[in-house]
Amino acid sequence: MIAGYLNTIKRYRFLLNQLVARDFKTRYKRSVLGVLWSMLNPLLTMCVQYMVFVNLFKWDIENYAIYLLIGTVTFNFFSEATQAALGSITGSASLITKVYVPTYVFPAAKVLSSCINLFFSTLALYLIIFIQGLPLNWCHLLIPVLYLALILFSTGVGMILSAFMVYFRDTQFLYSVLIVLWMYLTPLFYPVSIIPENMMGLYSLNPMYQYVTFYRTLVLDAAVPTAAQFAWCFGYAIAFLLIGFLVFRKLKKNFILYI
Repeated sequence: MIAGYLNTIKRYRFLLNQLVARDFKTRYKRSVLGVLWSMLNPLLTMCVQYMVFVNLFKWDIENYAIYLLIGTVTFNFFSEATQAALGSITGSASLITKVYVPTYVFPAAKVLSSCINLFFSTLALYLIIFIQGLPLNWCHLLIPVLYLALILFSTGVGMILSAFMVYFRDTQFLYSVLIVLWMYLTPLFYPVSIIPENMMGLYSLNPMYQYVTFYRTLVLDAAVPTAAQFAWCFGYAIAFLLIGFLVFRKLKKNFILYI
């Protein structure tokens, strides 16, 4: 099933490229700074959080600016990709109702569009790494592996949301609340040490906790993540991609009646 999905994406790669290009042009249309916002946004967010949490909560975390930015870059990509994918089917109703286009393409295009922002956000992260003087190491070569798992996970979640959105338009409002709650349940700006030990087993089930921790292990600890960390990250990626595909395939039959 997954092979068939990937084959569909491959056959319609021209359309996929056009959708990604359209999203990119629309996002920065009439913007003075253009793609620079993709770098400035995580940097400005990191600066605000740094001032708030260092001065108010006085958390003493080594390389806190990089700690913050890793969390911000990772979670912002997931949030942006899934929220964009959520409205990908309903937002393309005029095209879907006129010509035959595999609907799988639309959520995939939204996730790939978000990868452009992820690229520039990663440049912003490395700018801070350079300014902070944190030495680079060969573990950074594993970051694309993390990104692959994160993209697959976001695609699976995006497919589920986009399918539900066709039938239940309240999905967008419910998810906007859920994503805020999800953000606070992920250690983006606070240390994991504040979580009670008896809650860590439940807390670690959060997929975004696994992805953020994996990233920090590579950059801040300069170490290769454990086999368990790899298993968690790719386990969530494959599981949600499969679930997303199955849910989407079951619900897409009647899309035309509701969009």
